[in-house]
Amino acid sequence: MNGVEQDVTDPYLWLEDVTDEGALDWARARNDVVGRRFAATERFADMERRVLAMLDDDTKIAYPGRRGPWLYNFWRDAQHQRGLWRRTTFESYATDAPEWDVLIDVDALAEADGENWVWAGAGVLRPSQERALVHLSRGGADATVIREFDLTTRKFIAPEDGGYFVAEAKTRVGWIDADSVYVGTDFGPGSLTDSGYPRIAKRWQRGTELSAAETVFEGKTSDVSIGAGYDRHPGYERHYLHRSTDFFNSEVSLLDGGEWRLLETPTDADVDWYRDWLIVRLKTEWTPGDTTYAPGSLLVTDLNEFISGEREFEVLFAPDPHTSLESWGWTENHLILTTLHDVQTGFRVLTPGPDGWASSELTDSPAMSSTSVGNLDPLEGGDEFMLTTTGFTTPTTLLRSAIGETAVTLKQAPAYFDATGIETEQFFATSDDGTAVPYFVIRHRDRRGTPGPTIMNGYGGFEVSKTPAYLGSAGMNWLERGGTYVMTNIRGGGEYGPEWHTAALKEHRHRAFEDFAAVARDLVTRGVTTPDRLGAIGGSNGGLLMGVMLTRYPELFGAIVCQVPLLDMKRYHLLLAGASWVAEYGDPDKPQEWAYLREYSPYQNTDAGKQYPPILLATSTRDDRVHPGHARKMAALLESHDRTVWYYENIEGGHGGAADNKQSAYLSALVYEFFIQMLIEGRRSA
Repeated sequence: MNGVEQDVTDPYLWLEDVTDEGALDWARARNDVVGRRFAATERFADMERRVLAMLDDDTKIAYPGRRGPWLYNFWRDAQHQRGLWRRTTFESYATDAPEWDVLIDVDALAEADGENWVWAGAGVLRPSQERALVHLSRGGADATVIREFDLTTRKFIAPEDGGYFVAEAKTRVGWIDADSVYVGTDFGPGSLTDSGYPRIAKRWQRGTELSAAETVFEGKTSDVSIGAGYDRHPGYERHYLHRSTDFFNSEVSLLDGGEWRLLETPTDADVDWYRDWLIVRLKTEWTPGDTTYAPGSLLVTDLNEFISGEREFEVLFAPDPHTSLESWGWTENHLILTTLHDVQTGFRVLTPGPDGWASSELTDSPAMSSTSVGNLDPLEGGDEFMLTTTGFTTPTTLLRSAIGETAVTLKQAPAYFDATGIETEQFFATSDDGTAVPYFVIRHRDRRGTPGPTIMNGYGGFEVSKTPAYLGSAGMNWLERGGTYVMTNIRGGGEYGPEWHTAALKEHRHRAFEDFAAVARDLVTRGVTTPDRLGAIGGSNGGLLMGVMLTRYPELFGAIVCQVPLLDMKRYHLLLAGASWVAEYGDPDKPQEWAYLREYSPYQNTDAGKQYPPILLATSTRDDRVHPGHARKMAALLESHDRTVWYYENIEGGHGGAADNKQSAYLSALVYEFFIQMLIEGRRSA
């Protein structure tokens, strides 16, 4: 229970004890009910089979991660449920049948170790690429075990043989050189922040005990996390430190003469550097000298001159009411900007020169789709990169390109549902304060003018942009059955830059909820659906959104799916990583902030006298980010009010809700079987 005090007014506090057998028995009993109601039909079995076939498909794109001459990939299929970590060359990848060199078979490893390993990534030592620090999660949790792996012998290096090993924790570790790393982990009492992340950064030499590692920086327990790293760009090598004081504010320092020198940039800005260029993307207005720069701007200056006190910047990007900067990345000689114009992707190429920065077009993204730039490797990849393009009904295309060259298709994902006649449209709803809120409607053209069953999805937090992506599961299980799917771009996200996010921070959170409700009403006004045939789905922060829709706007919906949610905003900051989100939501221990949190906190605003649409709550025992107690307690409370609630808890899965393809397919089929019964068949009684 995270060692917090008991709240005697909460009769379901015992459900916060994650691994208590009584709590697990409570969850298993409800899983059985859900299984009998939704997982026992032939339709469910067919949906599960189709989703699993898609996830296990050998012809799907093996998305690579480039590190110099190697392309790395993590792959799951029917024969490898836990997955393979493998690599190939660029030349081989470009063929129809790449020759993959398997580095780690996670299924075989889990069996040999007797552990429920879930792959959580690896950090490869460059430039040699002969060693890797492998992250392995038990059951999909954020906490991982770190083990050093020899890519030449294909064996893990035992600690007694000089290999790096860190026990299970939310560890941050990165190479400095072959014989030293920066590490932040659970070093014992007092070494973690209140959010459960590393508070101390250490430099650890090979051949020494972790306990003997040299402390390079200590943060405060109230910080979110501390992390140190090393930039190994030849000729521009730098040691750096990030101290995250809250989720959106951090201090960046560079090691200079044995001392950490703070970069005097705004703490809420995104700060990056390449060679001697310092890049700053603003989230709030900033006046470093005589010039004031707007939120959302991307600025550049000479890093060394900035350290010496100069404050002259060049503006590389300036936002407008419809256009924001989504991301940026370097090739060897150019900077590529990805923008969103009313949630439509655009690109610019910026090239530094003696007379300033030249700007040119890169490519256009197809309408009603999104394109991202990836596999940039300025150290060894020259000016090459990859483009990934996807749309709601258009399978993903992976392209290879370089600055000044025409993109060439590398891989094309197969189609998994019949998209004939299915169209994508963009509309704008008007929120309570007059703000225009964009959303996408995906439906068959024959559905125009005929209200039908509709599912709308939302998130609205942490400056996360929701952009078009292929609807594989939704396509085969919902669109093919005549359903309509809606993706919303409510405030709290990043679709229009940082101000779209800050507009829904803390005491302004209600705007995200009002935006989503406005889209729901607009769908009815436009004749897309009716309230009794409108469903809503969201997870994590989107699960909080669903909780508010249930308790504040129940009349707008016919069914709700709420996944891995935050729901008890009185105690969220006391559970697992919850303290790290105080900058997003507010601190319930402060009376003035609890005053606005209590206005919408779903757990505290559940009304025994109000009618609610049926809800499916889904979470994971192994979610060590958002505590499963949120969903457990909400289900128990709704049950006590005799409301129609179904509860499913995956005993594995982590924050993603599933640890392998089979679990993902089961959960997907469960969601759509629920919506079919609720919104199409009208079978809403428990």
